[in-house]
Parts: sequence; C-alpha cells; structure tokens
Amino acid sequence: MSSKTLKNMMLLFILTLLVGLSNGECEFKAIFNFGDSNSDTGGFFAAFPAEAPPFGMTYFKKPVGRASDGRLIIDFLAQAIGIPFLSPYLQSIGSDFQHGANYATLASTVLLPNTSLFVSGISPFFLAIQFNQMKEFVTKVKEADQKDAKLPSADIFGKSLYTFYIGQNDFTSKLADIGTGGVEEFLPQVVSQIAGTIKELYDLGGRTFMVLNLAPIGCYPSFLVELPHNSTDLDEFGCMVSYNNAVVNYNNMLKESLKQTRESLSDASVIYVDTYTVLLELFQHPSSHGLEYGTKACCGYGGGEYNFNPKVYCGNTKEIDGKKVTATACDDPYNYVSWDGIHTTEAANKLITHAILNGSYSDPPFPFQQHCDLQPIG
Repeated sequence: MSSKTLKNMMLLFILTLLVGLSNGECEFKAIFNFGDSNSDTGGFFAAFPAEAPPFGMTYFKKPVGRASDGRLIIDFLAQAIGIPFLSPYLQSIGSDFQHGANYATLASTVLLPNTSLFVSGISPFFLAIQFNQMKEFVTKVKEADQKDAKLPSADIFGKSLYTFYIGQNDFTSKLADIGTGGVEEFLPQVVSQIAGTIKELYDLGGRTFMVLNLAPIGCYPSFLVELPHNSTDLDEFGCMVSYNNAVVNYNNMLKESLKQTRESLSDASVIYVDTYTVLLELFQHPSSHGLEYGTKACCGYGGGEYNFNPKVYCGNTKEIDGKKVTATACDDPYNYVSWDGIHTTEAANKLITHAILNGSYSDPPFPFQQHCDLQPIG
C-alpha cells in the first residue's frame, strides 16, 4: 500500500472520529490487556520501581510507567471508547478496575522464559502468569461486594475487549545467539499459546479478542545497532530485510492460528491486527505522515544515523571510554517514530491507533465506529 493511500485513509478516519455516532454508547465497557512494554501502563515499574525522566515527558510530564514519551496504543484505544486509562494489575496504590485491568509488564514473553534471562531483563510475568492474574481477578469480582467502587460488575467480562500485544521478546531475546532460523523453530509454540489463552478467556466469558501482530524489528534503531547484519541486508529505507522477513513469517503463522481459533469459537470475534504494515510505512515514509525521523531514536546517545548506544540507555548516565555521558531526549519527539530505539513515540502510537480504529488493518475487518461512539484522541 502506498504512503499516499495510507495517509488518505488516516485523514478520512480522523474526520469520521469528529462525526461519531448518535447514541453515545459503546459495546465495550472495559478492556483487559495482556502484553509487554508496548502496552504496559505501569505494571513493571509498580513491581520494580526505577523509571526516571525523560519517560512520559510529552503527555504526562513525568514518568508514569510507560516505555514511551507519552501515551501508548492501549491508552489511545481506551480514550477512543470513552473509558479511563487502564490501571496496571500490579499497582496497589491508586488503581481503579471498573473499566478493566492491564496485565502487561515490560519485557514479558508469551512462553515461560529461561530463568537465567531474568538477570538480563526478561520479566517473570509471562503470558500464563498474566492469564492466572486475570482468572483470580474474575473470581474476586464475582465474590466481591458489588458496592466496591473500584471493581466492575460481575457481568462485565462479556462486555469487554480483550487485547494482546505480546511476543516481541520471545522473538528478539534469542536472535543474537541463534539467528532467525533458530528463533523460527519455536514460534509455533508462541502462536499456539496465544490461541490457547484466547480459548481460556472465552471460557471466562470473553467474546471479543484483538491480537496485534509483531512490529518490523528490522527497522528499530536498537536492533540495527545490535543485531549482526551487513549492508546488503538493508533495504532502500535502511531496514534489515532478513529480520523483517522472519517477522512476516511469524505474523502469517499468527494470522492463520487466529483464523482457526475464530472458526472454533463461532460466537466470538477473534481479530488479527496488522500493526506491522502500519509501522513499516511509518519507518519507511515518516514525512508522509507528519513525522521526520524513521530509524533514528529520539532519546539516546551518540547521534548519528540511529542515535542509539546499547551501553547507555535512554535517561541513564554511564562512563564510556573514560567519559561520563548521558542519553538524553530530543526536543521534538513528535517528529520521531522511535522513542528510545526499542519503543515507539506517542506520535507514532497515535497514528497506529487511528489505523486500528479504522478497521481496515484487521482480519476480519473490525471498524470500531460500528461498535462505539468513538471519542477524539487528540
């Protein structure tokens, strides 16, 4: 799809948002989210407090547990359907679960990770743990006094949207060691686990499931710096072809698995969302969408083509070659696709959300405006 076509579709959808529907209602009263840092609204840092500026600088004006300068896709989805931002399940202070809960934590995987990876940053809260937290939540809600102002009613689970944005860490955590061929050997287990979790959520009452596919990691500044490749593997936009092809193989596998799951759950909506295509377009043609930089990080150290140095992560200060350096943020994150080399900016997340809400990047097509009186996400 050309950048002009995608841009026109996004502009058309913005106009649709402004018009809205007349009934002021939405079929979805809550969102329950499962994921990693791409949709973590504070779970990881509730468990392991450590986040510091400049995270959160654009919208929240302070760090709020999100691996971005501002709002995530899950935040924009909540705004669009008219519910508050999701409270992290692990956050004990200030949480309100009337409109759902967020089980996502930074660095989570779908499969049970090797415990040795915990030391290198992989989260212990993999998908099965997140699902067990959801099961416990359902039990507590059904047992609770319905006057509890911070819990939903017991019938909420059939009126909710269940979202998944997870799998990237399964894919990337072993790439440097075993390459794309080795990683692809266990990817069928990843998609099988996601499909199995959907079926278990169905048994808990869920009926609408939305699974976002994997991003084009071959365009991320961090992977362009850290993963082995040569110049012949780069396309005309500076993205690594072999790694993106491996992601496409996974995404096709995921799409087919969700199709089979959909066929087995006749009264449920199981939706595959192609965020890969939208993000690839943003990385390759940022200027066509009001951005300026594709494969260069806003927050990092080193400048140059990628502005990413794995020795000093966004917001940190380290000594490198005898010199104390700090990975600082740019003044204009709204011009970037990549926030810190690993995650996307609020500006990119907003554009991706517009594409999701439009429904044309979903299989089957799922235009939200037919289900909700969508609110602007300015």
